[in-house]
Amino acid sequence: MADEPGRPASSEPARDPASQPEPSFSEQVGAAIRGSALGHLDPSAPPSGNAMLAAMGGVRGLVESLLPGILFLVLYATTKDVWLAVLVPLAVSVGFVAWRVLQKGQPVLAFAGLIGVGISAAVALLTGQGEDNFLWGFAVNGMLIAVLVVSMLLRRPLVGVIAGSLTGTPHAWRTQSAKRAVAWRATILWLAVIALRLVVQVPMYFAADAGTPGAVELLAATKLAMGMPLYLAALWVSWLMVRAVLDTPADAAEADAR
Repeated sequence: MADEPGRPASSEPARDPASQPEPSFSEQVGAAIRGSALGHLDPSAPPSGNAMLAAMGGVRGLVESLLPGILFLVLYATTKDVWLAVLVPLAVSVGFVAWRVLQKGQPVLAFAGLIGVGISAAVALLTGQGEDNFLWGFAVNGMLIAVLVVSMLLRRPLVGVIAGSLTGTPHAWRTQSAKRAVAWRATILWLAVIALRLVVQVPMYFAADAGTPGAVELLAATKLAMGMPLYLAALWVSWLMVRAVLDTPADAAEADAR
């Protein structure tokens, strides 16, 4: 149909009202964090055991995280059979994933655990050494340290990114001094926790590699002790730190910096 007389022809293409702009990278990251187990945390609420447990995937998630390591420790300590000590935890991890799939649950955490157990088992079976079951864990801790360090070099401390996504204030953790300081301190806390694991456990690995009696069992027990318990302690402290400045207004935050 021709344009009406006196009305200029429109050169702009018709817009689709249903079209939506693509979410930004930061929005996608925030959505991923809120959709993860960390999405169960409410930084504005007091820390609670139930919320911490939910962040771990519930009782089932806790069992899926701890049982493979416990089985390795018990089986290796009693049999010294590397194949048995790594294949039984691997089979149990496969069972966890299958159980979640059959119940139409969320198998993400169990599948992530299976990948870790599988890689660790493969390395140990290739070398035939029980202590090599822990090499993948060292690599993961190293990667986590790298992520934390990079986030700080980019002046986007990771705890601030996560807290901002959970609270819906993604920029306040960079623009308000009190919140920015907490984001840095909490990120450094996590960096120290993860680095401590390597500082303590890597010498144990070398002791086991040198054939020191009982070193593999000690390393397995230490990894369990410095795993979930240390993680929960760091999460609890971080939660308290974030909550302390959550409602800090911008003017008060700037006053704190003076």
